[in-house]
This record gives sequence, structure tokens and C-alpha cells, in this order.
Amino acid sequence: MSFRFVTQPEIRREARKVLPLEVWNFGDGASETELTKRRNRRALDRLAIRQDILVDAREIDTTTSLCGVPLSWPVVIAPMGGLVLFHDDGDVEMGRGAERADTLQFLSGASGWSVEDVAAGSKGPKMFQLYHHGDRAWVTDLLARVEASGYLSVCLTVDVQVYSRRERDILARWSPREAMKKAPNPRGPDANYPTRLTWTDLEFLQKTTRLPIGLKGVMTARDAKRAVDMGVRIVWVSNHGGRQLDSTQASIDALPAIADAVGDRVLKGLAWGARAIAIGRTALWGLAVGGAEGVHNALDILRDELRRDMALCGQTSLKRLTSDCVFRVE
Repeated sequence: MSFRFVTQPEIRREARKVLPLEVWNFGDGASETELTKRRNRRALDRLAIRQDILVDAREIDTTTSLCGVPLSWPVVIAPMGGLVLFHDDGDVEMGRGAERADTLQFLSGASGWSVEDVAAGSKGPKMFQLYHHGDRAWVTDLLARVEASGYLSVCLTVDVQVYSRRERDILARWSPREAMKKAPNPRGPDANYPTRLTWTDLEFLQKTTRLPIGLKGVMTARDAKRAVDMGVRIVWVSNHGGRQLDSTQASIDALPAIADAVGDRVLKGLAWGARAIAIGRTALWGLAVGGAEGVHNALDILRDELRRDMALCGQTSLKRLTSDCVFRVE
């Protein structure tokens, strides 16, 4: 299929046309009043690039690495549950799109496919996001399968003690969990298990797998420092896109303090940020409009935007990019 999309907004508009309203709302929505979702957007919009001029920008280096995995550019596909609602082949097709876009896929623990099927579906690097939806025996078995399938790290999501109140879905009298049952892979046996998780469960995971462990959903410097002191390799600064706890701080606002606390050990560079930026909806809308090729199309646009922005602000290498290249506009 030949894709005609040349900007991100038109991919989003096309996705809105082709998706059922309930599915669009599930992908686009957030929890409660969606205040955190709006705050995330406003916080990013307050940032501005410091533009340096008369810099030779013929060679742009976007390479980086994440947990020792080399990346040709600093964008990875975030884990997203329910991809079967957006494409019949869901997570498998998302992995193929990631491979074509030369980036890394984080597979959601709420995948509709087995970790083996997703791993076999494409050759690009993959990491696994763990929802602790079962007891320790269940997790031990799952992590053995993840490890055997060639995933390169495990990130435990820590901000889902309970499933949030997503009012778009409630208003529509629609249950995404029921809708996802058409996927071929059963979900974990106990969706309520995360209510009991503590730091001792992190220690258990570290003893259970040889893979590097990350935490997804860290929003304070105190928690980030404790995680790194315990040997966590990936500190994922995230408020779940506003999809779990409403009225929380914007992720980008939480990032500077966390970078100050642990940046010499985990974080570096990019817009106060991390070794990589995890993107969700950009890839999601691409999946909805064109499967793997749609994902590739959306990410190619994003890659071109990144390279052009770097050249125009006089930054030729992510390795030299520092936080003063981006500043807050009050």
C-alpha cells in the first residue's frame, strides 16, 4: 500500500474517520476529567528551543542507546494495551512497524498476543512492560517466557494499583476489557493483584530474571533515587498519559528534578530528558490507518521533524545536547 500522509495531523484525522467512536475514545482519552492529559500538552507547549546559528549541520547524529541497546534515533514505541481494537493483528503488526522504522518496541503486558508470537513476528529489538496481573508463580513463568523469547529488559508498571475511572468509556457504557476479549491471548488471571505491590516485589523481580529491570510510572525524585539505589536500570518518568491518575503533575514537569537526582546514572541530554522518548498515540494512529506501514509512515515523519529541528537549532549530535537547549517559557 502506498501511503499519502506527510504530516502527523492528517494521520490523526484519518484515524478518527476510520475508527469506531468507542475505540477512538479509548485511544484518545484519559481518566476522569482528563485534566492531566491537558496539563501534559500545556507543559510541553511551554517549552521552547534555544536556536544557535552558524553551525555546520551537514551531519546530524541521532544515535543513542537504551539499557545498552543501540538505537539509531531516540524514539521508541511505548507499550499500549488493546491494540487488537485498532488493527486485527495488533501488537504483532506494531512490532513490524517498529522494525521498519528502525526503532524498539515495548510490548505491553496487556497485549492480545503471546510474547512468543510478537517476538517471532518481527526482527527489531523488543523490551517488555510488565503488568503484575497474577501471583509470583504466574510472573515467574511469564518472565521465563519473556527471557527465552529474546526481550532485552522488563519494565514493571507501578501506577496501576487500580484501574482508573475513564469517563469517556463509562459515558458510552462501553468496556474496553470486554472488547479486547476477541484477541487470541488471554490476559493475566488477577487484574487486582497490583494493589498489593511494594518495593519488595521489585527485589523479587530482580531475583527472578537476568534481564535488566525498569520501573514505569516514576514521578518523584525520591522514588527515582530509591529505584536506582536498588539497581533499577530504566527509570521511566510517566504519568501514564493521564490515563490512570487525574490531577497529577505533567511528566515533563517531573523530569528535571528526577534528572538532577539520578541523571548521572540513568538519564542524559535530550530536552531534560531520557536516553529515549517513548511515543504512543503517534504510532497508534499510524497502526489504525495502515498497520505496519502506517506505523512506519508516522515514525518517518517524526524522524524527519527531529533531524530538521536539530539542524535548525544548531545541534548536530544528541550526545552533546544538554538541558539548556530547551527552556521554560512562562
